[in-house]
Amino acid sequence: MSELINKNYQRWLNSKDVPEEDKALLLKMNENEKADAFYKDVEFGTAGMRGIIGPGTNRMNYFTIRKATVAFAIYLLEVFNNAQEMGVVIAHDNRHFSREFTLVSAEILNDFGIKAYIFDALRPTPELSFAVRKMGACGGIMITASHNPKEYNGYKVYDETGCQLVPSKIQRLLDILGDLPCETDVTYQKCETLGETITLSKDIDDEYVKLVEDISLNRDLDKSNFKIVFTPNHGTSFVPAMRIFKDLGYDIYPLESQSTPDPDFSGTLSPNPEDERSFIEPIKYAKEIGAKLIVMTDPDGDRCGLACLNQKGEYEMFTGNQSAAMLMDYLFTIRQERGLLAPDGVMYYTIVTSPLGEKIASSFGLKVEAFLTGFKFIGNRIDYYEKHGGPTFEFGYEESYGCLIAPFARDKDGLQAITLYSEMANYYDKKGMSLDMVWDMIGKKYGYYLDVCYNLPFFGPEGAQKMKDILNNLRNDVFIEINGNKVIKVEDYLLSVSKTLKQEQPIDLPKSDVIKLFFKDGSTICVRPSGTEPKVKLYFSVNDKRKDVLDEKLQNLYLGLKKALNL
Repeated sequence: MSELINKNYQRWLNSKDVPEEDKALLLKMNENEKADAFYKDVEFGTAGMRGIIGPGTNRMNYFTIRKATVAFAIYLLEVFNNAQEMGVVIAHDNRHFSREFTLVSAEILNDFGIKAYIFDALRPTPELSFAVRKMGACGGIMITASHNPKEYNGYKVYDETGCQLVPSKIQRLLDILGDLPCETDVTYQKCETLGETITLSKDIDDEYVKLVEDISLNRDLDKSNFKIVFTPNHGTSFVPAMRIFKDLGYDIYPLESQSTPDPDFSGTLSPNPEDERSFIEPIKYAKEIGAKLIVMTDPDGDRCGLACLNQKGEYEMFTGNQSAAMLMDYLFTIRQERGLLAPDGVMYYTIVTSPLGEKIASSFGLKVEAFLTGFKFIGNRIDYYEKHGGPTFEFGYEESYGCLIAPFARDKDGLQAITLYSEMANYYDKKGMSLDMVWDMIGKKYGYYLDVCYNLPFFGPEGAQKMKDILNNLRNDVFIEINGNKVIKVEDYLLSVSKTLKQEQPIDLPKSDVIKLFFKDGSTICVRPSGTEPKVKLYFSVNDKRKDVLDEKLQNLYLGLKKALNL
């Protein structure tokens, strides 16, 4: 065991503040468990702080939550003269200790004289974003581990616009966090006038639900003979989603076994819409009742999964890239027909998202902008352009099953997504088209695209080093040839440079340890370490006028990259 790991472990074991039940867990740890729990502090990544629940510096627990909230309180008091009165909105999901972490965060903010707004129970992430804006708060905290397994929890921080803190804002918070003592030793002086914790009224729910319903473009469309199965994956979306579906008149069938806020996710093999196992139970139920569509949200309600009954009579799942491409074509077509498409409209996406989205948006005359992974960059740009006279937001999305249709929230919104996906699917159903037919229509119109993300997991301190080595090795030899396909351009977001064999140009984005390779045939590969989990993510995109060659092109690139990187 390294000196750092042992020092952290012993500090926890000997602390008078660590509960005896936690010390009992520490004593039961084997060497590998000790190393993973204590080799570093749990970090803020692309979506805040996220980790396994339990004792340790690299874990989500009372002490790490407490330290993060102390740092956030100090940060807010520095940035806002009236932070104490503006207050902070806090929401949480269904996970173990989510309510406890919420109340601890509120108490600490109150100790600094800062007002805390909380909900009476769990709420989805996009509603937290909306509530920050509605209440005129100086920030927000969302206690959630999103789509991660039941062992995880997390902590996301939001600015006064309802957007997660971008690097330029969060750096000061990280500096404050770094200057604080160890999580077990953090102390502070309570404010003479303590802040108040206020439970938000149901008016926030009502207004948020109405705003979601108002994004409908074909609200009066006939909804007969169109059954929909919905699952919130035991999470936050059940109550608002059922209100929305019923208000809009859909024939909705919730999957009861996944509708309770169960922190153990007992009704599903995975709460992640990206994982095919999350569709096993919804598909069983859809077959029983003859549903034409399945929509799901992840536990904190910011992501959306989609499956439809296809023309073969089977239930077909769609990726985030596919579903968003179909939705964009639907939205932009209807808006254009009705004169609702802004002349200075812009579509936002990320560097790991399919090029198909850019192609669709451009065909409607929209501008496009790409950002690093993390919806906060999209939310931040919406705010910037609103304050600087445009362009006008039309749509924003990520490949990881998250999109935003209307910017009253500044994070991806699974409630907005399931509302519009349901409308889109019903719209085409009334024209005799299932979504697989729509996807083929998109291919014929824009070209066929296949976009796949592979995950390579790495654990512990050795795993963290391996992840760095992969990027460094690739960085040292980027103009590689994979099965006869040559790299013609490289974008290195850590070095902030885009280069070909002939020239280099700067990249005007925050630095991030990500490399994107562009090949002669139009294919791309993007390699990035996950900001929230111990894994390297490999994003592949291939396209062709013929859809029957896509699988072969993908496999050639995938196997070739693994060989080139000795994986």
